[in-house]
Amino acid sequence: MRHLLMTLLAVAALSGCATTPTMTTQERFNLYVQHAGPPVASFQLARFVRQTQWTPLGDRALAVWTSPSRGHLLELRGRCTGLSIAHTVQITNSFGTVNARWDSVIPRTASVAMPQSCRIIRIRPLDGNAIRDARREMRNTIYGDRPADLVEDTGPDVSDRFDD
Repeated sequence: MRHLLMTLLAVAALSGCATTPTMTTQERFNLYVQHAGPPVASFQLARFVRQTQWTPLGDRALAVWTSPSRGHLLELRGRCTGLSIAHTVQITNSFGTVNARWDSVIPRTASVAMPQSCRIIRIRPLDGNAIRDARREMRNTIYGDRPADLVEDTGPDVSDRFDD
């Protein structure tokens, strides 16, 4: 029984170490802002694509992806309730053109019957490749190569255990 308990504790400890650290909402927003260009008045949505890829960045911003490497950071006038839990978003537009200060983001959730319309105040182009590279660099920093002379302590040897 004691051996089983020790094994379960070891598995639990190792699974806790295996999880990757995640960025906070503010850190993710800051990363996107760092890789955003100057504000633009508008951008074109893909004409035949109805399911837009998007990334929530808190309750005041989101990234909309028009291609895997190209997107736009949409900053909203105020808090947009339900944005972080929405299963999809609707973006108002005029014949495929999304305009800052004119168009809105409408988060769609299963729990809200009358969704809030959130006005877009600023549109900034995003470099998806640069964001991907920055994330890769962060992962490499966290899980970088260890020095060759580093000896990892694996804990007590099984032969060191004494049964009383």
